[in-house]
Amino acid sequence: MFRVGLTGGVASGKSTVADLFERQGATVIDTDRIARAIVAPGRPVLAALVSALGTGILGTGGVLDRAALRRRIFADAATRRTVEGILHPAIMAELERQSQAAGGPYQVLVVPLLVEGHRTGLVDRVLVVDCPAGLQVERLMKRDGETLESAQAMLAAQATREERLAAADDVIRNDGAPKALAARVAELDRLYREMAAQA
Repeated sequence: MFRVGLTGGVASGKSTVADLFERQGATVIDTDRIARAIVAPGRPVLAALVSALGTGILGTGGVLDRAALRRRIFADAATRRTVEGILHPAIMAELERQSQAAGGPYQVLVVPLLVEGHRTGLVDRVLVVDCPAGLQVERLMKRDGETLESAQAMLAAQATREERLAAADDVIRNDGAPKALAARVAELDRLYREMAAQA
C-alpha cells in the first residue's frame, strides 16, 4: 500500500487538508482520532496516564480533560516525554492495524509528530502542511482560546518549520485562499494515484 505521511505544525491546517484528500477518495487515517479513541474511559491507555499523572487530568465522568493534559505537556518537557511514552506506541500500533485493514487507492496517514518522532520511514512520501508561525499562533488563540505565551510554547515544543520542510517530499502552503488549497490537494491526489499505480 502506497502511504503518504501528512504532517505539519499545530494549527497549520492538517485536518482541513486531510478532509480534502478524503473528498478526493483517498483513505485517510488520522492519529488524532486514534488518540481520542484510545483514551476513552475504561481503556488501558487512560488508566496508564492517570497512574503516571494523577486524576487531575480527568474531567467530569472520568473523561480525559485534553486541555488540562495539553497544558501540562507543554509546560514541562519531562511530563511530555512520559505522556508520549504511553500514548505513541499505542497510537502507532492502532495506526498500523487500521492501515493494514483499510486498502484504498493510496493512504494518507495524518501524523502530527512524524518529523519529531523520526517516523518518516513509515511512509513512502512526506507531505507537509506549511504556514507562517505567526498564523499558527493567531489560529491557536482564536480557535482554542490559547494565550500568546501558551501558543508560542506549543510551537516551541514541536519541530521547527525548517526541520519539517527539510523532511518534506511535497508541501502544501496553507496561508491563502481555500480554493487554492483544494486545487493543490487535487493536483497531489493525481500524483499519488500515479505513484501508487507504479509502486
